[in-house]
Amino acid sequence: MTQYNESSIQILEGLSAVRKRPGMYIGSSDHRGLHHLVWEILDNAIDEALNGFGQCIKVTLIDERTIRIEDEGRGMPTGLHSSGVSTLEVIFTKLHAGGKFSSVGGYKTSGGLHGVGASVVNALSSWLEVTSFHGGQMATMKFEKGGSVASPLHINGKSTKKGSIVTFSADPLIFGNHVFNAETISSRLKESAYLLDDVTFIFTDEKNKKTETFKFDHGLKQFVIDINEDIETLHEPIAITGMAHDIEVNVSLQYNVGYNENIISFVNMVKTKDGGTHEVGFKSALTKVVNDFARKNGFLKDKDKNFEGVDIREGCTAIISVKIAEDLLQFEGQTKSKLGTEKAKSATETIVVEQLSYFFEEQRSLATELVKRFAKAASAREAARKAREEARQGKNAKSSSRALAGKLSPAQSKDKKRNELFLVEGDSAGGSAKQGRDSKFQAILPLRGKVLNTEKASITEVMKNEELSSIIYALGAGVGSEFDVSDCAYDKVIIMTDADTDGAHIQILLLTFFYRYMKPLIEANKVFLACPPLYKIASGKESAYAYDEQELQALKSKFKSSTIQRYKGLGEMNADQLWETTMDPKSRSLLLISIEDAYVANKKVSLLMGDKAHLRREWINDHVSFSLSEEEV
Repeated sequence: MTQYNESSIQILEGLSAVRKRPGMYIGSSDHRGLHHLVWEILDNAIDEALNGFGQCIKVTLIDERTIRIEDEGRGMPTGLHSSGVSTLEVIFTKLHAGGKFSSVGGYKTSGGLHGVGASVVNALSSWLEVTSFHGGQMATMKFEKGGSVASPLHINGKSTKKGSIVTFSADPLIFGNHVFNAETISSRLKESAYLLDDVTFIFTDEKNKKTETFKFDHGLKQFVIDINEDIETLHEPIAITGMAHDIEVNVSLQYNVGYNENIISFVNMVKTKDGGTHEVGFKSALTKVVNDFARKNGFLKDKDKNFEGVDIREGCTAIISVKIAEDLLQFEGQTKSKLGTEKAKSATETIVVEQLSYFFEEQRSLATELVKRFAKAASAREAARKAREEARQGKNAKSSSRALAGKLSPAQSKDKKRNELFLVEGDSAGGSAKQGRDSKFQAILPLRGKVLNTEKASITEVMKNEELSSIIYALGAGVGSEFDVSDCAYDKVIIMTDADTDGAHIQILLLTFFYRYMKPLIEANKVFLACPPLYKIASGKESAYAYDEQELQALKSKFKSSTIQRYKGLGEMNADQLWETTMDPKSRSLLLISIEDAYVANKKVSLLMGDKAHLRREWINDHVSFSLSEEEV
């Protein structure tokens, strides 16, 4: 047994701790963590522009692991630091060293991490070069092998330029085979350009010889227009801007003909994916203005209840951007995903109430049409509430039983933290799944009819669809605004379809439904895709499964004189094979469905599942390769 004593305690010097535990600093060492390196350096450049230093930021993807970021800010100081080394070396080799801890650094507002970003990027790079134009001089420095100084600070001479250039190559020892994605970086720069409408962002992909320039004179309004590009809208975007409690508030909102709420918020250019006080203030203001207008103009009588926020936000797309000084800035928890600054609520609410009330009075015909829409949404919500009550265990069990009669094969256990629900394509595969499952904790719901495209459907239409209503009753957690993930009867909802185009179509229809009407289910990491094998290869008494063409080729070289079986559907596997390859927790592979970027996810769902076929066709032509394998020819 290994002894645990004083010699077991290690002190990791310098940046060694970052390389030892990268997830503590950048979240993960997968593609998300890899791109987080870019965001750290980019955020520093944006902070300069956000505080009025520089009007252009350039990002160049040199190769799959190497990137360069240039800004026109003040440049990084290069003189001797009080610690005894150059300030540039301090910035890139010492954790928690930066100019954003107090007002002396000149940052009124800031989104970047406090002195961690640059040094963490250096620690996780094979090499990093920095050029600083500061104080009338040009200085360079190079690091390698996780932060060691390769070339000390060198003053190249005088220069009238200002700004910084950081070039780094992500270390494959940390990130493995993960590489930079041009589309991901381009989307982030475009988003930043919406929020900083006086700054130009230029992205160059050297491999594909492609350059994009992002500059929007009417930033947030254009942001909303872009989000709603794939759906019919009801009016031009409404722009709201003002200052209260020393907090700058900018909002743009627009209603579309759809049924989905889409609110994206930022503080100091950082996306707050979990919302916070500024979102609460906006929602409160929107609800107040609408109900005041509705009562003042007779749409709501004394006996009527107010419209609820979910009624009013149906079909609403809104961008909220606030800028808050460092001494007021507070976040909830360890991450920056939720704003906690209490003054941001009252500031946002005050400004939105004042300006939106004026807009409603000036645009009375539009306001009237919107109020009529909200009344319909309230009726639909009430129907959804009743459906949820019916779906709850112990309430109207007969309705639930009727909806699931002859369909659901339930699990014996009632343990919500363990049970799994398989949504299976067709009766044949459903039969195999029922025979092969572990009935103690696995439930099977075969899908027999057509699944509705919920991107184009109201809650009433969703409830009328037999397959979707069966899923709603089986989960027992409601639907739409009434969905409560804590009531869900299953820890995992696993979509299991054939590995063909029909199966893929069913997958995307179900994922669209979950995204639009049960999004908390995805956010709670409860939605998965099963990964059945494509082939079984056998030689004598030996056999193995291949899940893709690459695995098949590897097995062909291992198994001589083999026979290959191609599974064209789940129903071609017997119960034992389906359990062994796809359902057994000890041997199966599941693909977790997650929402990495709400803006990108919403755009993709609207584009691929919406009404505008020509935009969908353009995306498919640009992103899908129509090639056949040898087996398909």
